[in-house]
Amino acid sequence: MINEKLPKIWYGGDYNPEQWDADVWAEDIRMFKLAGIDVATLNVFSWALNQPDENTYNLEWLDETIDRLYQNGIYTCLATSTGAHPAWMAKRYPDILRVDAQGRKRRFGGRHNSCPNSPTYRLYAPRMAAKLAERYKDHPGVLIWHVSNEFGGYCYCDNCAAGFRTWLQDRYGTLDALNKAWNTRFWSHHFYDWEEIVPPNELSEEWGGGRTNFQGISLDYRRFMSDSLLECYKLEYDEIKKHTPHLPVTTNLMGTYPELDYFKWAKHLDVISWDNYPSLDTPVSYTAMVHDLMRGLKQGQPFMLMEQTPSQQNWQPYNSLKRPGVMRLWSYQAVARGADTVMFFQLRRSVGACEKFHGAVIEHAGHEHTRVFRECAALGKELQKLSDRILDARVQAKVAIVFDWENRWGIDLSSGPTVALDYVKEVHKYYDALFKLNIQVDMVGVEQDLSGYDIVIAPVLYMVKDGYAQKLEAFVQTGGTFLTTFFSGIVNEADLVTLGGYPGELRELLGIWAEEIDALLPEQRNQLVMKQPFKSGQQAYECGMLCDLIHLEGAEAVAEYGMDFYKGMPAVTKHAYGKGTAWYVATSPEPAFLTDLMNELCAEKGIQPVVKPTDGLEVSSRTKSGETIHFLLNHRAEPVTAELDGNAYMDMLSEQTVAGSVEVPARGVVLLASSQA
Repeated sequence: MINEKLPKIWYGGDYNPEQWDADVWAEDIRMFKLAGIDVATLNVFSWALNQPDENTYNLEWLDETIDRLYQNGIYTCLATSTGAHPAWMAKRYPDILRVDAQGRKRRFGGRHNSCPNSPTYRLYAPRMAAKLAERYKDHPGVLIWHVSNEFGGYCYCDNCAAGFRTWLQDRYGTLDALNKAWNTRFWSHHFYDWEEIVPPNELSEEWGGGRTNFQGISLDYRRFMSDSLLECYKLEYDEIKKHTPHLPVTTNLMGTYPELDYFKWAKHLDVISWDNYPSLDTPVSYTAMVHDLMRGLKQGQPFMLMEQTPSQQNWQPYNSLKRPGVMRLWSYQAVARGADTVMFFQLRRSVGACEKFHGAVIEHAGHEHTRVFRECAALGKELQKLSDRILDARVQAKVAIVFDWENRWGIDLSSGPTVALDYVKEVHKYYDALFKLNIQVDMVGVEQDLSGYDIVIAPVLYMVKDGYAQKLEAFVQTGGTFLTTFFSGIVNEADLVTLGGYPGELRELLGIWAEEIDALLPEQRNQLVMKQPFKSGQQAYECGMLCDLIHLEGAEAVAEYGMDFYKGMPAVTKHAYGKGTAWYVATSPEPAFLTDLMNELCAEKGIQPVVKPTDGLEVSSRTKSGETIHFLLNHRAEPVTAELDGNAYMDMLSEQTVAGSVEVPARGVVLLASSQA
């Protein structure tokens, strides 16, 4: 568990008492108790309050707040306050201010506004963390450390340019190696001195929000920026651990946020935490996928839901309310997929500035007689009741989907073949097909051990890193099923094409050769014509976006293209390799094909759902001490009947035994526990 001081599912969220007068604090405590709040995240954006100048620290207000909460049974998730630097710091030390991609030096304002390679930031941020850790190292109310807040944002200043050159020297060693990796004989870019290298921004290599002339340069700058921000986190982490080695340290991630390589970051977080803010129209399978991704960052370890809104956001174009029951439903979705906390931003609505219309447990009305508060209080009671059996339970999956941030950067930076290719969307298409079948999935990185899985899916594996093809070959040789797609096996880690024909290093495993890639216009479609329909499928399906023109080199054609000059060429193949099978989907098919394909692959491996697939009904399971809890989540506005397998289960909320089927209320939740082993 995260911290044995509080052995339950933590329930709480961000709390900013410094924004309020003292007469409000007692009312906060009263309402927190009514709602079952037992953890408050403090000090997220209080740097200016805490440190009015270089040498003065005013932390008495924080002493009083932590003590007041603890005396009332509420623990603290203590942030380091470094998510936004003070105005005095920006005025006196302008090196802390970022330079944007257009080369403009920022002024003070906003947040996430510090250059990660600023000497000033790297001096004062870890110093603040050290002051806090030394001060609260023995406080019984502090559960966990929260470094900064939602790290992100690139900088292109002179300090970053110098840091980039040093980073490159460490990575490549020599200019000859760098020039080869970047293919700098293209467009007369050969570098003879490290000082000739500048950041790739809109004054040099990039334009249009990320398009680039040199993918290798831009790819390395993204690696460098992710590493630079990670170094800032680690500076604070190290200072905290000097004083409180017994307390876990985290920072809140942002799901599929594009700028940081979270698999690399995860190695330095004691527990993963993340902020979940779907829109009203976000597919529920997408949110489920991101929960699974956050769980996968540390190989299945339970994570923290650090932020969600109890009602609505303030920053989306259309900030819809969560309909009655949806806050509870989406909270259980997080728990079902591995969360051991349910926490909100925010506990009390701000009175001013841009977050004053962001939802909160305590609304501007200031009392408990609101729909939102009643729902939060009811959920708090349920979580208290269920915590012992859910806490630290693990999700068990036999299917894995590979997700890799560097592969994503490479695709995003690619100068072709189509602007329509979105890596995250393609990954989600495969996840969504399994989600509809109620098949549990682990989202894994390229370093993950694959031996525990029956099926591994790596959509659009454009970049094949050193040794990864051999890892996949070993997985299939021992009986695994592997599937990848169009635009895979194209480049190495430097974004240099693997010569000899696509899919490069994957060619032997897949038993195919891809000669050309056709990019279809948005209105264009082709067909997948099945050689033999799947058991649950149809004869033909629609496909589009990209179509690889492939030749068989040992693989078997499962489907062929139905149109254009490459009609009759293989479009879906499978290849017997050792004891296993490698599949290739050479285009982007319609959802029905992926659902039928995933159903076929899972059936071959004997992977079956506990609950028969039903539209709008999500199913996820967690196991602990021989007991498996199945979460049935109804995302529809009317009740649905869930058809179970042949076993009997205990409904954990009603405490009734159920078998055969169970009704799940509209936007409701049913938790079914198996018998103890």
